[in-house]
Amino acid sequence: MKSVKIDKKEILDAFQFRHACKEFDATKSVSEEDINFILKTANLSPSSFGFEPWHFVVVQNKELRELLKPVAWGAPLKLDTASHFVLGLSMKAPMVKWDADYIMRMMKDVKQFPEDVIEMYSKFYREFQESDFNLDTDKKLFDWSSKQTYIALANMMTSAALIGIDSCPIEGFHQEKVEALLKDQFDIDTDKYGLSYMVAFGYRKGEPAHPKSRRPINEIITWKK
Repeated sequence: MKSVKIDKKEILDAFQFRHACKEFDATKSVSEEDINFILKTANLSPSSFGFEPWHFVVVQNKELRELLKPVAWGAPLKLDTASHFVLGLSMKAPMVKWDADYIMRMMKDVKQFPEDVIEMYSKFYREFQESDFNLDTDKKLFDWSSKQTYIALANMMTSAALIGIDSCPIEGFHQEKVEALLKDQFDIDTDKYGLSYMVAFGYRKGEPAHPKSRRPINEIITWKK
């Protein structure tokens, strides 16, 4: 595959452009081509063992958006104004435990591993869960899945910024209440999936109230030479 080279300044400009957009211009819509591009970067994101323990629900239905408002205190203004609103779901234990049917399907049908590789990969994955990371509870397994799903979130927001589209990640919701809603109104099997985050996409209504602030880079990086 041909190597890709993008101007470094353009990439850093996109990171400077990106901010947690509090209110979007409700008169502007992200094109189908652009939202599909953003979602494709989630699809191409890396994950531990390559098992992709995620699912994304794009909520365009206004009635469903209204139902989310009472259980997502950080989302109402975004639900009203964002062009596209995405729920980032992560797989729970029945999907990602080392002997789950989904894991076997990923190895056989998606990765198309031969039987000997499946046997070896399964052994490594079991040891990873039981010994290396001690993922011995349903909560720990879901949190591990969420870590992977956040990689896709970062890639979606960065790819959006690279093409001039704003975003806002949202964790301001009541997890138990929102998952009950997802089960009852969104037809989501909450035994298999939990909500890790919400993220809104669109075009900013105004410029950020404050300039981007970050700690000096020498405070966050240590070199060992």
